[in-house]
Amino acid sequence: MDKKSGGRASGSGREIPGGDIPSYLEILNDEQREAVFHWGRPLLILAGAGSGKTRVITTKIAYLIRERGLDPRSILAVTFTNKAAREMAGRARLIDERAGDAMMRTFHSFGAWFLRRNGALAGLDSSFVIYDEDDSVSLLSTIVEDTNKAELRRIAAGIARAKDYFFSPGSAGLDLIDHHPRFRKIYAQYEERLGAIGNVDFGDLIKKTVEVLRDNGAVAGRLQDRFRVILVDEYQDANIAQFELLKELAGPAAYICVVGDDDQSIYRFRGAEVRNILEFPERFQGADIIRLPRNYRSTTAILRAAASVVARNRSRLGKELVAHREGGKKPVLSFLPDQDEEASFCASLIEASRAGTAPARWSDWAILYRTNAQSLSFETEFLHRAIPYRVVGSLKFYEREEIKDALALLSFLVNPRDEIAFRRVVNKPARGLGKATVDRIVEEALNSREDNEDGADRCNLEAAARRLLPEMAPKARKGMGEFLSLMEEGRALLAGTRGPKKPEKPETGDSREDLRGAEGLSVLVVTLVKDSGLADYHRFHDEIEAVQRLNNLQELANAASEYSAAMDGLLQFLENIELDRSLEDSSENKNGENQVTLITFHNTKGLEFRRVVMTGLEQGIFPRDDKEGEDLEEERRLFYVGATRAIDELYLTSCAWRRLYGRGQSTEPSLFLREIDPSVLRIIGDPPFGFKRSSGGGTRSGRDTAEGGWRRGDRVYHDDYGYGGVVAVRESEEGPVVELLFESGKTLRFLSSFQGRSLVKIGKDY
Repeated sequence: MDKKSGGRASGSGREIPGGDIPSYLEILNDEQREAVFHWGRPLLILAGAGSGKTRVITTKIAYLIRERGLDPRSILAVTFTNKAAREMAGRARLIDERAGDAMMRTFHSFGAWFLRRNGALAGLDSSFVIYDEDDSVSLLSTIVEDTNKAELRRIAAGIARAKDYFFSPGSAGLDLIDHHPRFRKIYAQYEERLGAIGNVDFGDLIKKTVEVLRDNGAVAGRLQDRFRVILVDEYQDANIAQFELLKELAGPAAYICVVGDDDQSIYRFRGAEVRNILEFPERFQGADIIRLPRNYRSTTAILRAAASVVARNRSRLGKELVAHREGGKKPVLSFLPDQDEEASFCASLIEASRAGTAPARWSDWAILYRTNAQSLSFETEFLHRAIPYRVVGSLKFYEREEIKDALALLSFLVNPRDEIAFRRVVNKPARGLGKATVDRIVEEALNSREDNEDGADRCNLEAAARRLLPEMAPKARKGMGEFLSLMEEGRALLAGTRGPKKPEKPETGDSREDLRGAEGLSVLVVTLVKDSGLADYHRFHDEIEAVQRLNNLQELANAASEYSAAMDGLLQFLENIELDRSLEDSSENKNGENQVTLITFHNTKGLEFRRVVMTGLEQGIFPRDDKEGEDLEEERRLFYVGATRAIDELYLTSCAWRRLYGRGQSTEPSLFLREIDPSVLRIIGDPPFGFKRSSGGGTRSGRDTAEGGWRRGDRVYHDDYGYGGVVAVRESEEGPVVELLFESGKTLRFLSSFQGRSLVKIGKDY
């Protein structure tokens, strides 16, 4: 253990003498037990991949309650997904039921919990709605007119990143996000409009919480008095705003313990800052560091390959994983001609594992790739070979059009100032309300801010529509009247002043039309979806997808049935949906299906598979050529995360030729493959010329020139075969052999000392 303040870890406290250790502590190894016993000074638990960090943090919660006698309500445990928070709570309760009284939440869930109770200090009603990215883009479209959606999404992403870094429109550091003066102005207008509507976006859940705590000492004092122990899991994923929240929550008497792995910090694009974990000992003076180096997942052979890459990073605290499972098969590095052969290779591996006396399960296998676009060749090959698979990272449930529409109705019911929800559904399906009419209602609502001293109708779009109703054209008046009646109907259901309509009997043989709301809040969801016309709209708008869309709406109603048919139940339902969407664990196989997993490297975090294939290990693919400095170090960490998902077998593939940006081009092996000592790998296929000589050297170019000036990447033209390129230059007894691959699929090999007249070199980097 590192002792920043010298001496033994402060207050190992009620360390239980040998022989008296309870069974729940006996299963821990020495380092894990030391982390559980630690008390007093701030603590960083540097937990390597597969080292049992979740067991440590849940055991520590139970230990603090059972052995140290802490009040469970004084413990705050924070992580990054609702699933992880639920797992943490469940495992701690198995040791001591009282652990259920500790607060275990995500950062954003904690912010929502706090603002529901203290939002008035930030100008918020307790019934605020949480905007997602699409809502933010829609709001921006009302501010920055005549701007395409792609640009609006870029601006929205910039605002989200600014809030992750705790930047306001007036912050000097905002130029680091977007240096264009226009961005600062748009951000300020966005904040003003969002405040007028009375809603928040995800960044606000953290940022506004910190601002309230900083501006209100009494409120901050109450929270600090309550939470005497603060535990943070996956600390390497924390952003600057979350670090600022941690500082505000940690009072002078608080015990703070964070758990994380600097080698698994891979979410910089979401605002995660590896500096938070690297600088923890400096930011929290006197902090101790306890390392958990024992890996219980992968074999020694797999860990050696993974560690050899990440060890080249300069920004790391450093640790060497020790495999509990010694030995194991060497990882296989396969050099392949192109991406079609890569897919075929993966399929053949999987099929071969299914043969024999102890066949593998389909779900034992995971195919990893850097970007979603790489999945196509695997999907095509697997379909042809009848290999069952699932693609992780496809369109998520709550991002589907019909679900967004239904949620917009519910959001507007909760908050009639919600301009984004109003614009989405007020004329969907068409009710005769043109853009001009909708814009006029919004303008009327915005102007009402100054007209009502009591603020009752402040920005209330529903009230504004009622005022303008007599002035509307007959068709628009009828359509708007129906929409307003729908809102009244929904609120009456929530208030219990009216019951649901009798379900209509579906036509014979057309059960797909029978959306049902059986219990709780599901009655409201089905009523709104049916009476608004959305069900019919999605039934007939796209006949091919009609059944699935109606099934999705029914699934939303099913989810709502677990909530009470009251305003509190609706608020909780919407809040939980938005919190789940923020970091949805799309990798969870909800049906327990036996399928091969196709997944991006980023989505594998927290998962494990018996057999893993890391594909597309070519320069420009993984890592991309524009990655340097901190970005390149994060790519190395991503490689490390992917490799350490493997339990028994790890395969690496690199193609000589790949279809990119609409055309074929030659590629060279990934820098990371050159950083692995070849002795820890089993190399198959045809390595490019010079690969073995330079492997382990960490050189970036890797382009070797053969006799005659031929090198990998050269573009050629052949009289008979057309355009192509050099995919490999290999050594032989007669000298270097040049291998060509043409657009037609034809391959050609020749000694580099010979060049036929029909072959012409026309350029490089085809």
